[in-house]
Amino acid sequence: MLDKTFGSLPTEAEAAPVPEVVAAKPPRRLFIPLDVPQTVVTFGGPAFRRSEPDFMAAYVVNHILGGAGLTSRLFREVREKRGLAYSVRENLVWLDHSAMFLGNSGTCADRADETVEEIEKQVRDIAEEGPTQQELDDAKSYLKGSQILALNTSSKLARTLQQQQLDKLPIDYFEKHNAVVDGVTLADAKRAARRLWGDGLLTIIVGRSPRDAAQPTTMPPAITPPPGAQQLDAAPTAPPN
Repeated sequence: MLDKTFGSLPTEAEAAPVPEVVAAKPPRRLFIPLDVPQTVVTFGGPAFRRSEPDFMAAYVVNHILGGAGLTSRLFREVREKRGLAYSVRENLVWLDHSAMFLGNSGTCADRADETVEEIEKQVRDIAEEGPTQQELDDAKSYLKGSQILALNTSSKLARTLQQQQLDKLPIDYFEKHNAVVDGVTLADAKRAARRLWGDGLLTIIVGRSPRDAAQPTTMPPAITPPPGAQQLDAAPTAPPN
């Protein structure tokens, strides 16, 4: 029955080529009005492919800015010191034809402007000055320890092995991982930070209208705003000399 039904189909399909993704260039702010108590802030921009030499430097410095745990700059400045949001995170996302950094936070509507401004300030600071040596050492220690925790259950082990295959890493990468992390220097981290965040952020804000909303303007072709969306002014971050 199966042969009769599907026997005429080709044994292999010819996969269509997938074009490279051209990312929208920051800085941009897009405001989408929605009458809800909590305003959601999502921000991002182009990042490193897994195959690039500076990927691990970007991975480490990204942890310093907005990674897991309670010690990132964004968590400390946005939540702990100012109480602007319950959570704020930022991650690297890498795929075959694109790579990006992507972060988000949620805050009350009347503090959305302050939240966005503080996020942008922290991004600007690390792009211009880079991390400290202590931040780099702490991030390395955390990331090396978390590698072990990524293998402590069958499901985590399976996900880790799957990602390793998708990233085309060698079978002995587990043994090399900590040495690769340790090999990131302060100069590497500063260089990666400049490239990641030197152009600023592409930010989407969904919630009640911020106080200083600008009049709608034309968005770049890479972004099609929904009805009612407004583009807000966002000053670019000048990379350091």
